[in-house]
Amino acid sequence: MTSTAVVLPTLHWKPTAEAILIPVGAVVAALVLFGLFCLIQGAPPLEVFAAIYKAAFGSGYSLQNTLVRASPLMLTALCTALPARLGLVVIGNEGALVVGGAAAAAAGLAVASASFTIVITVMALAGFVAGGLWIALVALLHSRRGVNETIASLLLNYIAIALLNHLVNGPMRDPESLNKPSSRAIPDDRMIPLIGDTNIHYGLFFGIVACLVVWFLMEHTPFGFSVRTVGGNIRAARLAGLPVARITLITCFLAGAFAGLAGMIEVAAVHGRANESLAVGYGYAGILVAFVARHRGLPILLVATLLGGILASGGILQRQFKLPDATILVFQGLVFVMILFSDSLYGRFDIFKDKPRTA
Repeated sequence: MTSTAVVLPTLHWKPTAEAILIPVGAVVAALVLFGLFCLIQGAPPLEVFAAIYKAAFGSGYSLQNTLVRASPLMLTALCTALPARLGLVVIGNEGALVVGGAAAAAAGLAVASASFTIVITVMALAGFVAGGLWIALVALLHSRRGVNETIASLLLNYIAIALLNHLVNGPMRDPESLNKPSSRAIPDDRMIPLIGDTNIHYGLFFGIVACLVVWFLMEHTPFGFSVRTVGGNIRAARLAGLPVARITLITCFLAGAFAGLAGMIEVAAVHGRANESLAVGYGYAGILVAFVARHRGLPILLVATLLGGILASGGILQRQFKLPDATILVFQGLVFVMILFSDSLYGRFDIFKDKPRTA
């Protein structure tokens, strides 16, 4: 009498566990290395970590500062996360933010006498379109001329910053801005207001809604399926008749548009004008957020909040432990390197492999 093997359902939790545990392990490794760095600098690592937590989440005031910094990180992270679903590594977040902020400031000043709703709407559209066109240029260079998208987007960052400096020192300069060249100020009653009695502005909701929209778009729409197909196998996508160039252009436009919207929020909710303060590194930090979140919309919300807290703690480390001003940048760099290294570990552990079971 012969026996028949019955194939049981596979354990689908294993890939999910791998996707969670490997990035978490990479962050833990970065924490250990950062602790060693602090120790070398003469600062007790555990006390440093405690100070970071206190400055980021230890009080209501600290949490408000964290969320203010998390808002642009959510949007700039999408500038890397969306093209990554196509298999492209775009790091032009800072440039798109700067261009979007400059365009929003110019548009807001042009309609400053209109109502609050019109001013904010015009500024948002200007920032959205300017940032989108900036990264769409990367897609065109890549698809039409074969230019490497990473190098092209990186160089466009420097062009955007140079363009901003030219504008605020020339055509857009406010004659009263002597020590720090800036554009004229957006009227206070046309700025994005704060939420109640907090320091958090309503621009935070732009980031939250954007991440939710991207999650739905990528995971639950035919367009998102097309993007994932192109990213999974571009040759198969072409054989299936998908318009790869058009999908790439639209995706990169949306990616830059969200970063441009971050620039608009920085102008309309924080600075009130366009100046060199737009280029403070939110775009580069957004790259780290995208990689840690595995280029997914919902995890970006959490990672952006955590990194926003780390950025908010930079001052206390300098004051309390006499650490260099760039200590937080060292921490960011360590996390980024560990996350990139962890990409090589996927599929290497048998415990995470989803094998069929038989009985």
